[in-house]
Amino acid sequence: MCRVLSVSRSGFYAWLSRPLCKTKQDNIELTKRIEKIHEESRGVYGAPRIQQMLRAQGYRYGKNRVAKLMSQARLRGCPIRHSGYAKQQNMYSHIAPNRLCQNFVADKANQVWSSDITYIQTRQGFVYLAVVMDLYSRKIVGWSMDRHMGRHLAINALEMAISTRRPGPGVIIHSDQGAQYGSDDYQNVLKKHHILCSMSARGNCYDNAVVESFFGSLKRERIRKYRYRTRQEAKLDIFEYIECFYNRKRLHSYLGFKSPSDFEAEHDNVN
Repeated sequence: MCRVLSVSRSGFYAWLSRPLCKTKQDNIELTKRIEKIHEESRGVYGAPRIQQMLRAQGYRYGKNRVAKLMSQARLRGCPIRHSGYAKQQNMYSHIAPNRLCQNFVADKANQVWSSDITYIQTRQGFVYLAVVMDLYSRKIVGWSMDRHMGRHLAINALEMAISTRRPGPGVIIHSDQGAQYGSDDYQNVLKKHHILCSMSARGNCYDNAVVESFFGSLKRERIRKYRYRTRQEAKLDIFEYIECFYNRKRLHSYLGFKSPSDFEAEHDNVN
């Protein structure tokens, strides 16, 4: 090989014994840190969030360098897949005006909530998940899971949010025009607690884009990675994602790469 490449034997052996340069040594250590953060996020975090985690640990590395080392280590986050669907409207349900008009910004906690329902497939059949999100911190403040997608699914999520947050009168809760949200029982709970109802335009998923985005993250980062055997297995895993990971640990770009709980703790605006 030395003869073909016109390299002296002494130069070759000197190269073998020569230590790695400082940049390569740093890259090896940085890759180990990246792999640890990626593993702790269960393969969810890509380069932007890993960079923010490194910064929180006191390391200043550029996003491009992190992305390059992730590529070399064959690590990747969960890419976004865009899709949309429209729900059917119940002609006999209550229809409320759209009070948000795609303005998903709140000045304080318990000012504007948003709610929606999605489904999770298991080998036993579907599990339906309803959530209530506080748009101030993007925190999931109420949720409910059941094998049936009836009005009680939305009511249980709402009552959990009311119980844990204890909002004052006048909080707005936004949803689509699904029959669950337009039912008499759901509307009676809103009236009892003096909560204002807001609904998206018919078939417009963009009017509830923040919760749709949460569902996208949930399915991309957790549900599509597993094939749930039972509904109970799915419920336990989704509970862990919402309460242990998303609310408490997951870095949210809208919040300046803070978790919803950390964001609320810093601003101390929760009633």
